[in-house]
Amino acid sequence: MRLLIVSATKFELAPLNHFLGQHFQLNEEGFVSKEGLEIRLLYTGVGMMHTAYAMGKTLGQTPYDLVINAGIAGAFPERGLSIGDVVNVGTERFGDLGAEQADGSFADVHEMELIAADQFPFQNGRLVNPGAENQSFLPLAHGLTINKVHGHAKSIENIRAKYDVDIETMEGAAFFFACLQEQQAFLEIRAISNHVESRNKDNWDIPLSINNLNTTLLQMVESFL
Repeated sequence: MRLLIVSATKFELAPLNHFLGQHFQLNEEGFVSKEGLEIRLLYTGVGMMHTAYAMGKTLGQTPYDLVINAGIAGAFPERGLSIGDVVNVGTERFGDLGAEQADGSFADVHEMELIAADQFPFQNGRLVNPGAENQSFLPLAHGLTINKVHGHAKSIENIRAKYDVDIETMEGAAFFFACLQEQQAFLEIRAISNHVESRNKDNWDIPLSINNLNTTLLQMVESFL
């Protein structure tokens, strides 16, 4: 089995990288391997632009049995997710691709009819992982991908009213888009580091979320052996 694990930053996968260095062997193709399982880690850089470029380039060069996007995320507090929870993201959508209107409201590209809501790979404006519901080991979540994470009460109120989502990230929809275009089997696994609220980093717990994320990834890796 050939597995690609994708993250925006190295620190989000540091415990996994350490484990693989101790227990896997590097082969001639640049994968770490053990008992027929080959794994490559890909660090894209933060945001949709970096992720889209890295995914398009990588998927165009090497076939994989499964690609996993792993990282931390913010959760909308009313959705019942706690800091440290790990979720399997079943759908993604772009949250700030469109135009601000004269009254201050936001119209996305589907509402502007620049991209049809059901134009492939979209389904009613969402990007849907067809394999996500087959994975029952984690709760399913709906993702929103933005260039600017929310930290002001009014903008949070507006986005919550507009979209039915559980979490927000800066890369998820770009990852979904690339995998769906290439017909690549994939998963997005996210650990909650903070709630989407008036920005206060004292309420965040990045170490806990990274620990829980990597514990989940290690369990997945061991299940493939």
